[in-house]
Parts: sequence; C-alpha cells; structure tokens
Amino acid sequence: MAWEYSEKTKQLFTDAVQGKPGTHLGEIENPDGLGEHGSITCGDALRFTFRVRRHQTDPTQDVITEARYLTFGCTSAIAASEALCLMVEDGDYTPIGALKITNADIVDFLDGLPEQKIHCSVMGAEALRAAVFNWAQKRGVDLKKLGVDIQPEEQQDGRVVCQCFGLTEPYLRRKIKELNLHTIPQISNAIKAGGACMSCHHTPGGLQDILDDIWGPEESAAASAPALPDGKGAVSESDAQISPYQFSKKVEKVIEEHVRPMLQRDGGDLEIVDIKDTAVYCRLVGACATCAVAGTTMKLLVEQALKDHVDERIRVIAV
Repeated sequence: MAWEYSEKTKQLFTDAVQGKPGTHLGEIENPDGLGEHGSITCGDALRFTFRVRRHQTDPTQDVITEARYLTFGCTSAIAASEALCLMVEDGDYTPIGALKITNADIVDFLDGLPEQKIHCSVMGAEALRAAVFNWAQKRGVDLKKLGVDIQPEEQQDGRVVCQCFGLTEPYLRRKIKELNLHTIPQISNAIKAGGACMSCHHTPGGLQDILDDIWGPEESAAASAPALPDGKGAVSESDAQISPYQFSKKVEKVIEEHVRPMLQRDGGDLEIVDIKDTAVYCRLVGACATCAVAGTTMKLLVEQALKDHVDERIRVIAV
C-alpha cells in the first residue's frame, strides 16, 4: 500500500535524511530531558532529547533551547519528529509549557497524515511527555503539585494487553479516552496496539472488552459496524493484486522519480539488480557506494521511498 503524504511531510523527511542544516536528527549529549516511546522490535521507536536554558532560581521557568531525536521508523515518524522539534524550539516553551503540544498539533503542522500513520504523531507526543518527566526528576520539580498529570508508571505497571508492543491497560485506557478512539482499527492507527499479531483484539480483557467498558457495549458495537460498500462495489487500484511485471515497473518509476535525483545530487546513483516478490536487490554506485552512511541511505531513503509509494512490505537488500 502506498501512502499519500503532504508536500511538507515529504520535504521534512527528505531534509532530515540528507542532514540539511536546521534539521534535528541526532541526540543531545547529557540532555536536560530524555524520553523514549515505541518498540524497535515491533516497528517505530523514538528517543527525544532536549536542552534548556536554566533559570537561576525557578526551574519551572527553564526554557527549551534545543531538541533532537533518534527514530527507527517510516517517513511519517521522521517527519513528525522533525515537526515536534521545530515546534518546541520555535515556541520558546518551558518544559511544562511544551506539554500543550498534542499529536493533533503535530498532524496539523504536517498538513495532515494518513489515518494509518497517526500513531507516529502520538509517538512524538508521548516521547515529549517522558522527556519532561525526566527533566522534572533532574530539576526537582514536583509535577503533581503543579497539577501536571504524567504517569510514567503506565508502561511499567498494570496488565499488559498488547504483548507485541508492550502496552498496558492503564496506558490504553488513557489514550482511548484522550484520543476518542471507538474501534480497534482506530486504536491500531493511533497507538499501534493490536496492529501486529492481533491476538489482543477479542481475547478476554482485550481491546474490545476495554472499549466496551469505556464507551458501553452498544456504542462500541455501533462504531465497529462495517461500512456498506458503494453502489458500484468497485475495488480500488491500491487493493487490487498487481502482477510481478507491474510491481517491478512501479519500483523502477519510484527509483527514477524520487530516489535517483537525490543520489545524483551527491554524485551517486542506484542500480536495481533483481526483484523477487517484495525483496528489491540494489547496489549504490558512484560517490554513494563508498559513503560512510550508505547503509542509512539504503534504509531511510531507498527502502522508505519504495514502502511509501509502492508497498509497505518491501525490503531493500544491498548487494
């Protein structure tokens, strides 16, 4: 499945991957705040760090001056992380003030995200929360006394509902209410729970039981009812099975239009050696072949472009 991203999202991603000045991919050494969210084992993960200008007498008046991130994820994860850093730095926020930034604000900043990629914006907002909690511990700030509700124990305490992503019941209940999630697909799109093996969907105490308990069985059932097909009953092109030949032509088109121009700017290029099922065997040539970050280029530029524009199952293998 190919995702449709806004021009702003694509530009932020491209700039970050190319390491252009003003981008934020990286990590702050000895940060004032550090927060992590997600799972590298199961997909997207984000580490968010920030530095503050310390107030001499009142730590609650510290101001964030620099933010960085490391992420293992897709185009939207990188773009959402870039958006978060830009918003935090440009807003002259105190750490507590930065908590006003929600995942919806990140989506708006990016001019929208595909519904299936909303979890990337949630990941950024959650990593920010964790980083602010870390800052508060270091600076001796009692968040509870200030009325700030951050619950770091949610991921450590409580029954684990989604084993694939290690998500607990307290965390799921908070996010379902906070994001107004009424169906299992909405939960998977927003926070990834239930998006892998799906065994937690209808098991006792699973996602559906939690939805029923929060919203009531009748409302939950109504929200989960399948939509009726359109009158023509047509199948979209993205859902139709394409032939190996059509698949390879799509791969070649994306390489030609999205990947090759960026590589050629740096004196490099890419050769497609073979395509077997969803495995694309490639070789970097020219200046890119000996570049120290060739592996990153293959993963974040070549593979991600093919995942976004052709099929998210694609794996790029360097030969």
